[in-house]
Amino acid sequence: MDTLDTTLKRNHEELFNLLKGFITEIIGEEFVEEMDITPQSSFTKDLEMDSIEIVSFSEKIKAHFGDQIDFTGWLSAMDLDELINLDLNKIINYIYECQ
Repeated sequence: MDTLDTTLKRNHEELFNLLKGFITEIIGEEFVEEMDITPQSSFTKDLEMDSIEIVSFSEKIKAHFGDQIDFTGWLSAMDLDELINLDLNKIINYIYECQ
């Protein structure tokens, strides 16, 4: 699932499923089964991901999309409140627009 694929543009639902898969790989299937992950799920409040897990998530996005998505640059432009409140929907919309 971590391979570079720039050949097709994914819709919002496909991006959500892809990112949910990345989250499952990072935090573990046993934790994901207990959660109701939605596009509105925040990384810190709902998913309770720590900074190391968020970095791993970022690396998976980079490995999958390559230079097509500057996820790290996008994150670095955010202030602390934006990062704390970051949810999957914002990431899905960003990736969708970059495709």
